[in-house]
Amino acid sequence: MRIMWFCIPAFGHTNPTVEFARELARRGHDIRYYSFEAFRQRIEAAGAAFVPCDRFLPPLTAESERRLKRVSTTEMSVQSFRTTANMDATLTRDIEAFHPDLVISDSACFWGKLTAMKHRLPLVCSTTTFAFNRYSSKYMRQSPGELADILLGLPRLNREAKRLAALGYPVKSALEIVQNDNDTDTVVYTSPRFQPCSETFDAAHYRFVGPCVRDVAPEPKDGRRPLVYISLGTVINDRPDFYRTCVEALKDAPAEALIACGRDFDPGTLAPLPGNIRIEPSVDQMAVLARTRLFVTHCGMNSASEGLYMAVPELLYPQTGEQRAVARRVEEMGAGRMLPEAAARDPRKLRALVMQALGDDALSKAAGAMRDDLRACGGAMAAADFVEAVTEKT
Repeated sequence: MRIMWFCIPAFGHTNPTVEFARELARRGHDIRYYSFEAFRQRIEAAGAAFVPCDRFLPPLTAESERRLKRVSTTEMSVQSFRTTANMDATLTRDIEAFHPDLVISDSACFWGKLTAMKHRLPLVCSTTTFAFNRYSSKYMRQSPGELADILLGLPRLNREAKRLAALGYPVKSALEIVQNDNDTDTVVYTSPRFQPCSETFDAAHYRFVGPCVRDVAPEPKDGRRPLVYISLGTVINDRPDFYRTCVEALKDAPAEALIACGRDFDPGTLAPLPGNIRIEPSVDQMAVLARTRLFVTHCGMNSASEGLYMAVPELLYPQTGEQRAVARRVEEMGAGRMLPEAAARDPRKLRALVMQALGDDALSKAAGAMRDDLRACGGAMAAADFVEAVTEKT
């Protein structure tokens, strides 16, 4: 089987697909993975042919870049529409040369989904967030600013949609592209139990496979000081105020702390650090979670799921509507507790919450139950089985 695979330039959307792609490649399928240079090494290591797409990204103004860092839905959609137009001629030629049997596209990757629609190719949607329909979207409690961004951005989005329609793309709105429907074959990297309103998604077209991660053995956690791992992910992570609060809160605590601060923040500004605290731009998250006792997380779907996959209780500090939806589900499962903004700014309150969570057996038990639930879904092997079954139907 020949597969064209598309993803946006985001770690949280790419990382969950790597083991999935590896399993398909192991089974002998020919994969051309359209991605970006930051992900070349891991995609090629998975056995897929990497196709660089960096040159198709539109040039950004300072204002556009600022809005993207704030995860503006309008700005992301506008840039995605423009990227689709930029890739049009190249993808048309590639399809004529490669003759793909299937397209796998991230749910937020407009150019992948629209290419499949324009050329009438079978499509499997790769959904690294919760599956999103009119029922599950109620979990997305967007802030007034996020709602204003969407409403005020509609004229821009409509203009971009008309430009794509002129190129033959069947697009009416950004919402139509990003939301999940019951007719598209879809892989979702979580469990039916964790997915909000999972019963509203057609079982014939949806496969909830759990996290597709490499197998990492948990390390013994007894007999050593507990590790508190703190990360705000790879997008909205320029929070020196929060990192300083964490250092002050845990500087003499009976625990180790590791902060992954992202590449836009200089860890040297927090020097000198106490001996029990380390800060790094990035880490091997699965390896760190294998020895973590408590995960302070922004609740990106990928991060929260990896923590639960490793049975790590979580303190939940979401920054966006999507992340608040994930945090809400983790809390409902009993495997995490919300970190109020007041505690994120007050070292004494943060320390109290961390120490309380470290000693909470109910949190640990619930995290263990979530580990068992997610692992029972089958992961990369179940995802590959689903894709092969889809192609047999077409």
